[in-house]
Amino acid sequence: MQKGGKRMKAKNKLGLILFPAFDWAISPTHPEREERLLYTQDQLLEEGIEDVEGIHFFNPLIATKKDIDRVHFCYPGMEELVTESHLIAAGGVMRAFDAVLGGETDKSFALVRPPGHHAQRVVYGDRGFCIVNTEAVGLAYARRKYGDMRVAVVDTDCHHGDGTEDIYWNDPDTLYISFHQDGRTLYPGTGPIEDLGGPSAFGYNVNIPLPPGTGDEGFQYVLENTVLPILEEYKPDLIINSAGQDNHYTDPLTNMSFSAQGYAKLNSRLNPDIAVLEGGYSIQGALPYVNTGIILAMAELDYSGVAEPDYHLGRWKQSERITGEVKRISDEVLDIWRRREALGQKLFGGKSSVKRNRRVYYDTDGIFESQVQEFRPCPDCPGVDSIKSRNDLGASLIGFTIPRKACPACQKAGYDLFEKAKGLDVKKRFLQDLVRDEFFAV
Repeated sequence: MQKGGKRMKAKNKLGLILFPAFDWAISPTHPEREERLLYTQDQLLEEGIEDVEGIHFFNPLIATKKDIDRVHFCYPGMEELVTESHLIAAGGVMRAFDAVLGGETDKSFALVRPPGHHAQRVVYGDRGFCIVNTEAVGLAYARRKYGDMRVAVVDTDCHHGDGTEDIYWNDPDTLYISFHQDGRTLYPGTGPIEDLGGPSAFGYNVNIPLPPGTGDEGFQYVLENTVLPILEEYKPDLIINSAGQDNHYTDPLTNMSFSAQGYAKLNSRLNPDIAVLEGGYSIQGALPYVNTGIILAMAELDYSGVAEPDYHLGRWKQSERITGEVKRISDEVLDIWRRREALGQKLFGGKSSVKRNRRVYYDTDGIFESQVQEFRPCPDCPGVDSIKSRNDLGASLIGFTIPRKACPACQKAGYDLFEKAKGLDVKKRFLQDLVRDEFFAV
């Protein structure tokens, strides 16, 4: 890419990890299919992105079983569920963390597939086109390698990232913000404002459900008036953009009106350290332009010329009714954030155990799951979590998580609970010891 005969130079050094996974698809005609990133790859070559000084392409790593075990309870096991493409996609996100935290680049963008933000802690199969939560695997890897850090994950995918929400539900060091199409109108049907997190992280799960038809103006309003004020108060060490692109006005699965220019401006203002591609199924009409816009914004280059072929038709405009609704929702979310401590104390104060019943549907594999999650608040750490789960195919498990910052008493309690679970009527028992980085499945 040249301007005025001179080679362009990125103001921010940017690492790109591109893994199209051309040998993996759910089916030849499925929205998440082999050629999903083909047009993006062609667009980047056409725009001369490789020639920009300061933009570097890196090969992905390959995630290991241990990398997956830090995040998921896979039934019957990782080997039976996870393909090589999933391991490389997760490894691409791991490489994105290495590029930034290892000092090779200022920022990084993992353009990988399959996506991951619907993959929850328990994994029985594919749901929302996701089996492995790539951001969570990358973040767990980075925390182990580079030390603990306070992180904000901002999910801009049109679908609520229920998997990422589940994994960080009780983690006070991971703020999860999702702005998405209202779950009453779109899969997975979750993500209301009222879902605010577990007893040790209440308020740090922020859902911003938006009405169908929300466009550039609405997303920008939410960012400026809700997301950025929350981030300013939370003060994360690292910001991750779970950069789904299915809010686009041409996406076949959703009902929003976002444009490539809107995505680029949002990314410029959000200023994430790492971006990870999630959804986005307008393979020709959106992804090539949106990805190019995000790359230019992250590199702090001029993105004003990025536009879809039909952009002039004004299909991204939103109505006055939607504008008013977006403002109301945005204000409500910010008000709850400011009152989170009082609300949390009222809800959980003095409790030694908090249980949460859930029903989870695996839309791709047709599995229904029932869960009981139990959180054990501790005055010295986030406390030990557990999940008891069954599905309609006869599988069952119980899993325990000892958090990274567990106190000695909770570390012991985690092993005691795992041992006592021998007597339960479940087919698999799991223990994640994130303090020692050790994992057990029996």
